[in-house]
Amino acid sequence: MFDTLTGRLNAVFKKLRSRGKLHPKQVEAALADMRTALLEADVAVEVAEDLLERVRTRALSEEVMRSLTPAQQVVKVVRDELTATMGGTQAAFTLPSARPAVVMVAGVQGSGKTTACAKLARMVKEKGKHPLLVAADLQRPAAIEQLVTLGREIGVPVVSDGRDPVKVARSALKQAGREGLDVVIVDTAGRLHVDDEMMREARRVKEALRPHHVLMACDAMTGQDAVVQARAFMREVDTTGFVLTKIDGDARGGAALSITAVTGRPVFFVGTGEKLSDLEPFYPDRMASRILGMGDVLSLIDRAQEAMDQDRAREAAERMLKAQFTLEDFLVQMREMRKLGPIEELLAMLPGVPGGRSALKELAGGVDQAQLTRAEAIICSMTPEERRNPAIIGGSRRLRIARGSGTTTADVNALLKEFEAARKMMRTMMAGRGGRRPPRLPGMPTIPGTG
Repeated sequence: MFDTLTGRLNAVFKKLRSRGKLHPKQVEAALADMRTALLEADVAVEVAEDLLERVRTRALSEEVMRSLTPAQQVVKVVRDELTATMGGTQAAFTLPSARPAVVMVAGVQGSGKTTACAKLARMVKEKGKHPLLVAADLQRPAAIEQLVTLGREIGVPVVSDGRDPVKVARSALKQAGREGLDVVIVDTAGRLHVDDEMMREARRVKEALRPHHVLMACDAMTGQDAVVQARAFMREVDTTGFVLTKIDGDARGGAALSITAVTGRPVFFVGTGEKLSDLEPFYPDRMASRILGMGDVLSLIDRAQEAMDQDRAREAAERMLKAQFTLEDFLVQMREMRKLGPIEELLAMLPGVPGGRSALKELAGGVDQAQLTRAEAIICSMTPEERRNPAIIGGSRRLRIARGSGTTTADVNALLKEFEAARKMMRTMMAGRGGRRPPRLPGMPTIPGTG
């Protein structure tokens, strides 16, 4: 979501790096450009001014100005201050041992609140908890049905019995106690921050539940308006933290940079996509690195550990090292990689990869998604024996595989040819006659920098 801001800041830093030693006037000019970039990203004015003043103080210090690499020091200063603006360190979302722990989720209409409830329920369930979802949003006609559908998808019970949200919440709390469920997540009615009646309802639900956490789902697409909404909710229900939704969209980033600085409350989670698994802890330092185009390898590793089958990936890697890699292994690896998300997102997490949505799409263009899809269809049309030993696939069998996968015999021949070349390369490398670059499997991208 920080495409524009990242591009503008990188342009500022490029100018600084071309100067060698820095003069205070050059730093001031850079700060003016940064101010424009921050305001265009919809960062709250007071937050932008405070951030730039802290950067100015440190950037004009003798330690930076007399450094052998002052421009690099300025970049580090900006990264440190961005991190501080977004909270400094990660705020861990902890639940008390008292049963049941109660989490109330509030937010304005259309903020992704109901989906955020389901994502959170899925996350705590994966950590060994037994959650209960409570559909206390009785204002939006489809809200209950939506939560029931999402709950069924993740295997979490959903209750909504009654016409008064306070009674619904109290009844759910008793049910959780009877059934030994240890986390109750309550979806409250979406409201406008200027709607006094709906805000009073939120206060009533909070007073009845006495929740351990009151989370506000905040739409990253709303920019500075998210700050106005957050202040209103802080006054009325005193939120303990935020879930920042829709950061995978075209948001300019103002909400992420402003909300903690204005409210003093942390962002606990960010919604990175539409799937119920697309909820991640918020790390201010990692987000600052991404804003500055430095990548986010730690989040990429976390995503891989969560999404990929570690045992299957390890087995495939061992077979590759022994030059025993088969089409069956390739199919497994391809499917595991897809779990990590779109290739543009993965490239954006790598340091040194040029930023910007258009640039990443161009870079990702080297990965022919259609070719990957064809390769998967072709391999799935083979018998297990053919996947393990492609040498047995003759002309008639290639025609059958092509028909079964909706491709052509030329596609089948190309896949088998590329795979055999890759396997020969592996054998050569394992035999110690290497010096050549690692093999590229059919349809897979060439990693930047490996040529």
